[in-house]
Amino acid sequence: MSSFSIAKDFVAKTLQLSFRPDKELTPADVRAARDHIKAYWPHVERFHPKDDESLLGLPKPYLVPSYNEKTGFDYNELYYWDSYFMVQGLLDADHQALVSGILEDLMALFTRFKIVPNASRTYLMGRSQPPFLTTFIFDIYQAYDPGTAWLKQAIELAKQEYTTVWLGIKKPNERQVYKGLSRYYDINYLHDLAEAESGWDMTPRFNRRALNFLPVDLNALLYKYEADFARAARLFDDKREAAHWDDAADRRKATMNSLMWDRIRGLYYDYNYVKEKRSSTSSLAAFFPMWAGMVDAKQAAALVKGLRRFENKGGLATTDSLPVGQFVLGSMPTQWAYPNGWAPLHYVVIKGLERYGYHTDARRIAMKWLKTNLNWYNAHGVFLEKYNVVSPDKPPLKGVYPSQEGFGWTNGVFERLCQDYVDRPL
Repeated sequence: MSSFSIAKDFVAKTLQLSFRPDKELTPADVRAARDHIKAYWPHVERFHPKDDESLLGLPKPYLVPSYNEKTGFDYNELYYWDSYFMVQGLLDADHQALVSGILEDLMALFTRFKIVPNASRTYLMGRSQPPFLTTFIFDIYQAYDPGTAWLKQAIELAKQEYTTVWLGIKKPNERQVYKGLSRYYDINYLHDLAEAESGWDMTPRFNRRALNFLPVDLNALLYKYEADFARAARLFDDKREAAHWDDAADRRKATMNSLMWDRIRGLYYDYNYVKEKRSSTSSLAAFFPMWAGMVDAKQAAALVKGLRRFENKGGLATTDSLPVGQFVLGSMPTQWAYPNGWAPLHYVVIKGLERYGYHTDARRIAMKWLKTNLNWYNAHGVFLEKYNVVSPDKPPLKGVYPSQEGFGWTNGVFERLCQDYVDRPL
């Protein structure tokens, strides 16, 4: 048995600690869990420089979401948005080569295929995932200062992804479909595969009709691209270019507010452009505009008030409770829904709250999420890809694929929130 497995078994058998919701965590409380995460990263690092059957070759080492010798459901491919959240716990000098290399791999995929695919597999080339490329670029620019020339080259490639993939109006990228806004898509033109591009596979947000919806999160991410292009132009001292992107961002914001903002409920909702009506499903996608910086002070206050729809003992549920059960039409399990909570969505909400000065709310939610992760780790010796935030001592609701342990973005967000909230106490 490896030392990694021995440590895992030791934790599972000997640690049964539970941390109260009202208690601040200390560095000592999270030390064993963080050591476990640090020891886990080498198990999910891969390097495949050449194509191998369906697995695409990439120039640099990268991280996969999970590693488990006991299951046939294993990963060897790089995933787009998973990669962004995994590196949030690794933005330090020790991991500079790995983190920068992962971004290089994503850009290499676009250079070769004119899309950053769902993952680096030939059979996953028909769709992408939620686009975080410009945010990833600026994270590296701020963390490692690679220089203006590097930033110009990286931003230029992100502009090509933005235009080719996300503003495409016909196959293989028929995404911009209504009043300048975009949808999730798949080249096979199937609703369920378009829903897979959202990363929320599966969710009640789209009623199994993902191609008919303009998603809040996607268009907030594209607003962030436009704002980041303007930011880069100002760094390059190109005022005309900055004004162009500011205008594009303002147009998108105005359209989103018109179609998606519900003043009465104080949340953004996905918009069904075929039926020309908003979805009735409240979800944490509503907070992506806050994370992206596109809401005003009044909207931010309403969104903070709306947190009560989602906040539970163990953190934020992905949607508010579903009165008709946990399945969308066709009896498809919806793991991206109540009562499950997910690391990337917690991270987006927490950073959105921080951006608008709601630090007390951000800390409360961060602590709830950290304790949910930590209590499960202390009881079972593993981190999960998702958690039951309504009953944190119970397993999460299962989805269309087996529940995974590991887990890349949970580990990355846990470490980042420890840095932001445990290492920096009140």
